[in-house]
Amino acid sequence: MFLCVSGPLFAQQQNQSNFPGRSTQGTVNVPTPPAPPVVPFIDLTIRNPASGREVAFSIQLLLLLTVLSLAPSILILMTSFLRISIVLDFIKRALSLQQAPPNQVILGISFFMTLFIMWPTFETIYTRSFKPLSEGKIGVEEAYREAEQPLRLFMYNQMRNKTGTNNIRLFMAMRGLPKPNTLADVPTYVLIPAFILNELTVAFKIGILLYIPFIVIDMVVASALMSMGMIMLPPVMISMPFKLILFVLVDGWSLLTEQLIRSFG
Repeated sequence: MFLCVSGPLFAQQQNQSNFPGRSTQGTVNVPTPPAPPVVPFIDLTIRNPASGREVAFSIQLLLLLTVLSLAPSILILMTSFLRISIVLDFIKRALSLQQAPPNQVILGISFFMTLFIMWPTFETIYTRSFKPLSEGKIGVEEAYREAEQPLRLFMYNQMRNKTGTNNIRLFMAMRGLPKPNTLADVPTYVLIPAFILNELTVAFKIGILLYIPFIVIDMVVASALMSMGMIMLPPVMISMPFKLILFVLVDGWSLLTEQLIRSFG
């Protein structure tokens, strides 16, 4: 019995003697592997509506998605973006510039100038329509009417000239509607195309005025080249530096921006 007990004890003492001095025994614990990531399950179900309220909500959601998809068109056609972008493109062509500034830069300038001009209108829409709707104080229909009024007022202010009045009469006549007593009697679907035609007309008028001084420079340069017998030399190569010098000397960008903003006053 002594031999049986002393054998394992002697073996254990030999194993412990293999460790260096002042060392402690320990065990290595294998860490538990982390749990696999949980992917959420998204379930889209289609069922019959339980009440008329759910039907109305589905239609409102569909209309909201439609408005969001048409938001770029609304921004371009119902704000000052249309006039500004056309005028900036006219000045680029009048200066005989091909790639500078790029079209993306022209659209970016038009966008931020539109925000500058339309900011009071957007602020009014947010205060009267979006904020009360998000707080649950008004419904969707009332929010639409409150958002429509500032835009209609902005478009009316731009059509106080004779061209805008004629455009409204044109679309009212084509639609077969009676003559309105006030501007409030003009439907929105008539006001928007009339506003678009008015903006195109005003932008082209501004473009014509911008072209006149640069056309004079082109004619003078072309006449000078023909008088010197340089028929094969394109006049644009000589006139473009003179047009750029004239545009920079008169501070053309500041004048153009100021007059564009004042045209919406």
